[in-house]
Amino acid sequence: MKQRILKALANPPRIFYVPYSLALLNFLVCFLIFVVSMIVFLLSTGNIPMWLPLVFLGILSLTHTILGTFSKKEPQLSQIIFAKFAIFKQKIPNRLAV
Repeated sequence: MKQRILKALANPPRIFYVPYSLALLNFLVCFLIFVVSMIVFLLSTGNIPMWLPLVFLGILSLTHTILGTFSKKEPQLSQIIFAKFAIFKQKIPNRLAV
């Protein structure tokens, strides 16, 4: 009997070699940094520099490449990271028991 059910668990959905949840989290964090830096530049100097979107795209592509490299070695990287987040949400005595 062939076990085709396990293949979906072993290969999570990906966007450009990075698991979907990590790629979305990466984009959201980089976008928030971009928006905050735009607000800081706008409030401090009165205008937004032309190079700021290029820096945003560079940081986004660099972090996506790093995530792709690590997730190639460990395909379940996103599940490991979100499991660690779940542990930190627990109370301290429950964390010590894990």
